Amino acid sequence: MNIRWRDAARHFLQIAAFCCAIAVLTTLIWPSLGYARQVGYALSNGIVAWLVIEFGRYFFDPRNCHSDSSGGHGWPKGWRGLLLATIGISCGFFFGGGIANFLFGTGQVGSSRDTIISVVITAMAGTVVTFYFHARGRAAALTAQINAAERDASEARLKLLETQLEPHMLFNTLANLRVLITTDPQRAVAMLDRLNSYLRATLSGSRALAHPLSAEFDLLRDYLELMSVRMGERLQYTLDLPDYLRDAAVPPLLLQPLVENAIQHGLEPKVGGGSIVVRARRQGAGSDARLVLEVNDTGVGLSQHASTLDEPGRGFGLTQVRERLASTYGDRGAITLAPAGSGGTCAAATLPLG
Repeated sequence: MNIRWRDAARHFLQIAAFCCAIAVLTTLIWPSLGYARQVGYALSNGIVAWLVIEFGRYFFDPRNCHSDSSGGHGWPKGWRGLLLATIGISCGFFFGGGIANFLFGTGQVGSSRDTIISVVITAMAGTVVTFYFHARGRAAALTAQINAAERDASEARLKLLETQLEPHMLFNTLANLRVLITTDPQRAVAMLDRLNSYLRATLSGSRALAHPLSAEFDLLRDYLELMSVRMGERLQYTLDLPDYLRDAAVPPLLLQPLVENAIQHGLEPKVGGGSIVVRARRQGAGSDARLVLEVNDTGVGLSQHASTLDEPGRGFGLTQVRERLASTYGDRGAITLAPAGSGGTCAAATLPLG
């Protein structure tokens, strides 16, 4: 029995407020008893009924209950909820009334007419409160279903984007490998070995939607080593990951498309090649903290870089990264391209930290 005490306390406060409102009505009917005593009677009835209903629902199988917004044990479905409400209201009237008589003395009901009025008020009040919590339970269950559907849709979209990225990178690498086979077979073999190691680490259908940033940098190192086989001394790289950011959660293959674009559109068009620096840093503090991932290259510069991204079939990785950030973080995730101080390009992905 997994009782949510915070929810129970919130329900108790709602019942107490409702009892104070009911006491106003009963004071108008029996003014001689006074409002304070009427509140005592109402609370005695209401608290007993609340105890029976609030904790009685946990004795029903969760499969026969609605789920609340957090997936917890909600209101029983169908006749079970009606039965629980009837038992709770009855216990509130008989046992709660007995407790009230013991604490505050008899005198609220003085005739058969008063008895009928008291029963009607108790039944109506119990029905209204039961309907309120039943409606709240149904609304919470629908909210939980909607949230689950949105979460499943978002996860499916992320998986689709990720599965699109992997073959894109693979096709590009195989095209480069084909060229090396005819021009430099020894380097082609070395590249094939690197590709085998990289695919072993990345092509996993069961990969989670997020992993530590340190794992992302490890995959990126494998990819850059793979590219170094093809480009030789024309490619230099530096990976800068502070220790305090190693466990930050990021979507898999978030940085590799940015590095691939930097190589294809920045370094390869440049005769002498260049260098790539991948850096992670923290921006802001507290709830506003952001993780900034930068890919700086010393390639041909943003003007030529941007123009190649507009060509058909180009800029695929950049578009995918932007869509993955939007799907995962909404407007809290963004990617920008800007001129780098070295004359090349800086691609920066920003996402929430923590």
